[in-house]
Amino acid sequence: MHKRPTLASWQQLEAMAAGKKSQHMNDLFAQDAHRFDKFSIELPSLMLDYSKNLIDSETLTTLLALAEETQVGQWREKMFRGDKINKTENRAVLHTALRASANKPLIVDGENITEQVQKQLNKMEAFVNKVRQGHWLGYSGKRITDIVNIGVGGSNLGPQMVTEALKNYSDNSVNVHYVSNVDGAQIAEILRPLEPEKVLFIVSSKTFTTTETMTNAKTAINWLTAASFDQKAVAKHFVAVTANKINAGEFGIEADNIFDMWDWVGGRFSLWSAIGLPIALDLGFDKFKELLQGAAEMDQHFLDAPLAQNMPVIMALLSVWNTTFLGSKSQAILPYDQTLHMLAAYLQQAEMESNGKSVSWDGDEIDYATVPSIWGELGINGQHAFYQYLHQSNNVVPADFIGSVESVTPVKGHHETLMANFFAQTQALMTGVNETQVRADLKAKGRSEQYINAIAPHKVHKGNRPTNTILLKRIDPNTLGQLIALYEQKIFVQGIILQICSFDQWGVELGKGLAANIQQELESVSSENVHDSSTQNLISYYKKHQQ
Repeated sequence: MHKRPTLASWQQLEAMAAGKKSQHMNDLFAQDAHRFDKFSIELPSLMLDYSKNLIDSETLTTLLALAEETQVGQWREKMFRGDKINKTENRAVLHTALRASANKPLIVDGENITEQVQKQLNKMEAFVNKVRQGHWLGYSGKRITDIVNIGVGGSNLGPQMVTEALKNYSDNSVNVHYVSNVDGAQIAEILRPLEPEKVLFIVSSKTFTTTETMTNAKTAINWLTAASFDQKAVAKHFVAVTANKINAGEFGIEADNIFDMWDWVGGRFSLWSAIGLPIALDLGFDKFKELLQGAAEMDQHFLDAPLAQNMPVIMALLSVWNTTFLGSKSQAILPYDQTLHMLAAYLQQAEMESNGKSVSWDGDEIDYATVPSIWGELGINGQHAFYQYLHQSNNVVPADFIGSVESVTPVKGHHETLMANFFAQTQALMTGVNETQVRADLKAKGRSEQYINAIAPHKVHKGNRPTNTILLKRIDPNTLGQLIALYEQKIFVQGIILQICSFDQWGVELGKGLAANIQQELESVSSENVHDSSTQNLISYYKKHQQ
């Protein structure tokens, strides 16, 4: 298998990158009046403008050649048909099957995946309707008013991000809460105002062994049984989402209250499965299906669109261009919609846990940058925080700006002010302002020559900062599903181009294993000196002052 730097398109891009760094996007726009038309993609409910990137037609053609040389199309087919493309764990990657058509069988290892998915969706729908309609009763015969989802990572971030984004679509039949942090302060704060007889817990863990999740789940059971004086109350107040039914059963959760996960769904791509129960309970199952439908529509676009007009492919290629070839180290996610305030955190996990790797498919060390560090915040908040860095630091940070044409909570004048900033910031990051312009502006304001000489260098903005603009017609279940699936497929394409395994997360496991051993030491009177001197002395200090 060819190593990426040996490919002709890769070498051409390396040569192009050196020249592009000396170009300015202002000149590219001045040279081509049709630049926006060439470098944008419009779908029925959202559009992508990527014209404010340091590319031209030749660059795009070469990037598309890279996608062809790395066989993105063929790998796409492998994923959708259930080939075991998760090489290190010998698993299929089929989160796309969770939102696919119910009428199209998908056979993997002799089993119909579509049938399994539909069975769980039907079980979810019956459960959701029973809870929301007040037919699922707690140990005292009262209806459920509050849902507490206990999970961590993908079992928490995805559902919480979606329920926050779509809270305007909730009818408040139930109140949904999330516990992920093993710091007892979080679960204590959430449980304090709740009535045990009206709370339903969802424990989400693929293995049902995750330390943080199981610690919180045990605390929840103790809280419930302390109020009910009856261990049998667990059956009426706990359900599980897991691939390990045995562990869930031993924990005390009844078989009928266990929803399936599968090893072909990674946690960070699992909100479309029963992991999304809190979403469906909050919004109703019809709106959950709209979310799935939106994702399925993006999947279909990804499958059908030519590479040059394929949103996930283009976004992946731009990330590789900006990071691997132009040298950017990080990327900002900047939503200009209050409902998307958790999107940056969600995409941090999705992209960095997937593609934050330094070893190729073959196990070889790679000597090129893979993905940037992902960070961000709501746009307006960021403008008064870190945009100074985006505009004037020596580090160029590409950014995705995400906004909506229509607000889901219209308040006169607010959305126009928000979107004026949205459009202005991408323009300012691109155009900047040079010293000649700064001096002319200051002179027009009557400033002295001495003042101008002192201040002008501080007001220069070099511009030439790359941005993508994603504009949705409105944030609703369908468009949100499309947006999330867009980034999921972008991440997949990145991994193929970079020749890394996107669907394992061994980097998560090492620290967890060490933590399990250290916890035993923290709970014992003495500890063996098996650590480096720093760790050993930190543990000793902790235990000494704890006593």
